[in-house]
Amino acid sequence: MNGHVKIMNFQQFMEKATTLLSLLLVMAVDSTRTVAASRNQQCGNPLQQTLKLSRLIQKESVDLIKTYKASQGEMSDLFCKVSVNNIPDPNISGMEHSKRIVSIYTHLQDFLLHFNRVYDQQTDLQSSTSPLLTELEIVRARSIDLGELINSLYQSLFPNLPVLDPAGRPTTLPPPQNVFQQKVYGCVVLKTYKEFLLNVFQELRTLKKNKMCIRRI
Repeated sequence: MNGHVKIMNFQQFMEKATTLLSLLLVMAVDSTRTVAASRNQQCGNPLQQTLKLSRLIQKESVDLIKTYKASQGEMSDLFCKVSVNNIPDPNISGMEHSKRIVSIYTHLQDFLLHFNRVYDQQTDLQSSTSPLLTELEIVRARSIDLGELINSLYQSLFPNLPVLDPAGRPTTLPPPQNVFQQKVYGCVVLKTYKEFLLNVFQELRTLKKNKMCIRRI
């Protein structure tokens, strides 16, 4: 009799232990899913925001080129076809995703320096009410925001890698230019920047298609 009671008690103990273990496993799985979802959101949100902003600026850069040409007078269609030295490369470099994002960031900082020079030059050449100056200001402001988003995206995807240098790298700006040279320079900078923005958008879209945020988890 005592042996039978002991067996019953042991079976009840095992049933309770099994139930408790099942509950603990369910809680552990739910906790893992919650953490994964949180990490995915932390990475996914910057990626989606950066993708949308890059697309917006790229579209605005197309209109900006048209406005620029319209404001430069005769022969404006030829300005963008002239070769200009020391303009940043619109292509993104690097084999790994981390290096390609660094390339995007550093190229963006380079372009912003040239973009600021173009804005300063056009401020002298255009009237204060010129639509060109307004569009230049908008694209410049959005580009600064884009750089901040790319920095945030990089830190989300690669938290163990060195942070990006906000100062960028040394960039060679052109020496003093005459009016014709300024018009040519501005057109080439804006055209090349438009190409760069398209490359950025395509690169970010590739990251999204490859589900980089999920892979990092």
